[in-house]
Amino acid sequence: MHSTAVDEWLHGAARPVKTIVFADLVESVRLMEEHEEQTIRRWLQLVGRIERELLPAHGGRLVKSTGDGVMLEFASARPAVQASLALQGLVREENALFPQAEPIALRVGAHTTPVVADAHDMYGKGVNLAARLMTLAGPHEIVVSPEVRDALTADLDADIEDLGECFLKHVPQALRAYRVGGVAPRIESPHSAASADGAPVIAVVPFSSRVMDAQTLAIGDLIADGVIAQFAHIKELRIISRLSSAAFRGKDIDNGNLAIAQKPLLAANFVVNGSYVMLGTKLLVTCELSESASGRILWAERLQRDVADLLEPRSELCEVIAHAVHQAILDQATEAVLRQPPPTLQSYSLLLGGIGLMHRSAANEFRRTKDLLDHLIDRHSRYSLARVWLAKWHVLCVTRGLVTDRKREGQIALDQTKRALDREPENALALAMEGFVYCHLLGDLDLAGARCSEALTHSESEPMAWLFKAMVHAFDGDGSHALPAGEQALKLSPLDPLRYYYDSLMASISISANRYEDAIMHAKRSIRANQVHLSSYRALALAQSLAGRVDDARETLRYVENLDPSFTLARFAANYPSRDRVPHYLDKLVRALRDAGAREH
Repeated sequence: MHSTAVDEWLHGAARPVKTIVFADLVESVRLMEEHEEQTIRRWLQLVGRIERELLPAHGGRLVKSTGDGVMLEFASARPAVQASLALQGLVREENALFPQAEPIALRVGAHTTPVVADAHDMYGKGVNLAARLMTLAGPHEIVVSPEVRDALTADLDADIEDLGECFLKHVPQALRAYRVGGVAPRIESPHSAASADGAPVIAVVPFSSRVMDAQTLAIGDLIADGVIAQFAHIKELRIISRLSSAAFRGKDIDNGNLAIAQKPLLAANFVVNGSYVMLGTKLLVTCELSESASGRILWAERLQRDVADLLEPRSELCEVIAHAVHQAILDQATEAVLRQPPPTLQSYSLLLGGIGLMHRSAANEFRRTKDLLDHLIDRHSRYSLARVWLAKWHVLCVTRGLVTDRKREGQIALDQTKRALDREPENALALAMEGFVYCHLLGDLDLAGARCSEALTHSESEPMAWLFKAMVHAFDGDGSHALPAGEQALKLSPLDPLRYYYDSLMASISISANRYEDAIMHAKRSIRANQVHLSSYRALALAQSLAGRVDDARETLRYVENLDPSFTLARFAANYPSRDRVPHYLDKLVRALRDAGAREH
């Protein structure tokens, strides 16, 4: 192992971070024994297609190929996952070419890690971990690490299923793992909050054809028109007129043209542009979103649809582009909330990392969240957003059973929301979180509802205000008011990274509206995304029992009691926020849990 890269690493140079993908042929030994010649021919054909078609399309590199597997390298997680999904598609195509032969299957694992590489291989414990992750995958499956999962947007990049804590050979500690699969492109019309500094201005430039064919030139205008039409329904964005942005048709959107778009002509903060090529009736589109001032690409994607889709009243292609661009701009706008004082990227990473650990981690990692948020507050004492999330951390401490003194934790959490509101009295998220504290820890549902209503007077686009307001009604068994508020919360956060949490609360909200099958669906969807969120299991057991699925409820409740041995009917009733307001509704829930076999004391 001799190379410049390895020599540099041995002398202390930083290692580049790559996403490593391992794929191997399921039951390769048996296939070789039974169908040696055919298996070798099909494997070589598949590897050839990987090199010719898959890797160039996704910017990857074939590190090495063995007799029954490949090791691939990508610059980041998203193209690695897209390539892995495409790889499984290639396998399906290969199987279709040999209908009389035994189908072949791949299993795939991926991990993002610093690496050491030479011309022949890649080295490091992270590379070994990627290979171990592959062993968790079944035929036709892809399993990834938390580092890969954190770079993905659920329901847009991939369908993501939380596998929980997994034990891997020669890895001393359990590792959180996720199964990813393809998703059908979809679009909702969220009305999420825009940046606090005002609506951003967007220019959509007609897409350019890679082939100068007069018959296809109009397609670029159709794509731009469709995307602009979608943006017209998003009140937080301002769109440059089609006639103005059409002046950039056919121009390469480099930094110079972006600066022109920003200043003298379009005054746009962001530019959407792209190119396309027709393959028969198929349209392959490459699109990207750039920040005008810096030229930085905020989002890029390759999409394929039928050409006829562009003539539909609601083009799926244009909806997907518009929605992805909107989400990217919302992510950019979030930075504006962190302006007193403006945090560095490192500080912002601390916040996001803390939120992620808070909602997805095991108990030891959950506790580490507080250290991250405390560190951030020490660094930026006026940083309101960190205090808001720290308040939620104290609530979750109680709901996860890590502490028992609800009143004490509630007062600590209120101290954090008060400090945040002292800085920003109209901060809708801080007001909503204060309502959350009053509801879950202090049992004052009237004050909780008032705080959520006040939050919505400042921002009707704050999804957590709608979600917590819905829960106040749900605890009272008032489904007629809880359900519309909960549905509004979902509409405002279709791709929220904490969507599992919304689904978890929506399960309880649906129970209050006697929508038990909906509650089961929401609870299962929450569990699929996060297997360690205990309240999702409790809601599932309740919904199953109330729906008459008592055997299912008993099985779910056994899982609840394994996770939380202290769970009893007496404890459930004592901690129920509306126990004194709606005793009849509480009795209904207690009976349902009793039917499922819950212990009395």
